[in-house]
Amino acid sequence: MTPKHRAVQPRYGRLAAVAASVAVVAVALLSSAGGWDGSSPDASVRQRVSSTLGAAPSTSPDPAGSAAGSAGPSDDAADSVAAEQADVPSTKAVTPPDPTALPPASGSGRRIVFDQSAQRVWLVDHADDVERTYLGSGSLIDNLHPGTYAVYSRSRWAVGVDDSGVMQYFVRFTKGPSGAAIGFHTIPTKDGAPLQRISQLGTPQSHGCIRQRTKDAIALWDFAPEGTKVVVVA
Repeated sequence: MTPKHRAVQPRYGRLAAVAASVAVVAVALLSSAGGWDGSSPDASVRQRVSSTLGAAPSTSPDPAGSAAGSAGPSDDAADSVAAEQADVPSTKAVTPPDPTALPPASGSGRRIVFDQSAQRVWLVDHADDVERTYLGSGSLIDNLHPGTYAVYSRSRWAVGVDDSGVMQYFVRFTKGPSGAAIGFHTIPTKDGAPLQRISQLGTPQSHGCIRQRTKDAIALWDFAPEGTKVVVVA
């Protein structure tokens, strides 16, 4: 009698397990070779793995990919708006300081004020109102210090130290380290020629005194009898 052989039944469970193992190995090889970064495998790879496992390929979009794709343009738009806003100049008006305004801490009451940094003179009345202000030319050297002084002497005409020039309307209020008088007067002349130009007023030019245009020197002369307060600020 011929023996009967039992028909071999395919073991689908084992085949599926083998296929899954092959898929895992394939993915691992792709990852180690740099072909897949582990975040979202290529659609064709997913389809082949799904086919091997007997499952239908997924057609839904990758959530991670969708999130990344939607965040990019939004961030770019925000950066663009921020850049445009940063480039827009401010339209707020900026008021420059008034160079003719009395400097702070320049005393009170009737007085003469001289600002060394601004090279400017103010004649101020009892009510702290400015009667006159103008540019002068102070010292090239540091021989006049900030402080409060008083007019102690006046000369309609005077000659500078060492015959350095002739000046008019000299109103003295202090002395320098050498003992020479310091005060306000016209631009000195030497042999009839002025020692500086009118256009140079507003810059240091003297050796201690404050030089003025003739009309300003006359105004200060009329304003400042002996005893008038003089305030010098830095």
